[in-house]
Amino acid sequence: MSAVKNYLSLVKFSHTIFALPFAFIGFVLGVRAQWIAQLPVEHFFLKFFLVLVCMVSARSTAMAFNRYLDRHFDKLNPRTAIREIPAGIIKA
Repeated sequence: MSAVKNYLSLVKFSHTIFALPFAFIGFVLGVRAQWIAQLPVEHFFLKFFLVLVCMVSARSTAMAFNRYLDRHFDKLNPRTAIREIPAGIIKA
């Protein structure tokens, strides 16, 4: 369980949760535009779920990749040296 907690800390999962409403607002506006244009709005819940999965995975992957690329700089900075990769909590 500690590994999962470390990974969630690495990708700042709480920030992902904060960003989700903005993705859902975009989704709702897109569905609304389809409905106004009288286009069929099929598989609403499936598309909603896919937006959720894509948003979480894209942001988490980007954050992890960014932390990986910055690991050498983070090790030199006292403020960021305690992050998971520079501190050796998660192996790069």
